[in-house]
Amino acid sequence: MKKFKIKLNDQVRVIAGEDKGKDGKVIKILKDKDRVVVEGVNMVSKHKKPSANNPQGGIDKTEAPIHISNVSLLTKDNQTTRVGYKFEDGKKLRISKKTKEVI
Repeated sequence: MKKFKIKLNDQVRVIAGEDKGKDGKVIKILKDKDRVVVEGVNMVSKHKKPSANNPQGGIDKTEAPIHISNVSLLTKDNQTTRVGYKFEDGKKLRISKKTKEVI
């Protein structure tokens, strides 16, 4: 089973690719493909045909997944950081490698 240092609802910044520099919240993690879906990043347009549910049809904008290596975790002071771990009172805590504080 794969383990990622980025979790759901983490604030991340895109560090590579077309949307480099954009910030957002992780809304979905696709473990089998090593990808994450970030809110407001990598928007794609899908053309919808008119149907009974949607008689107007139109263009639907949604977020597409990006590779997990292209995002970096943001700290409370809006700096990117790598994630480390430390054990405290029998609990495994995520810590910022830059500031050494608990995330």
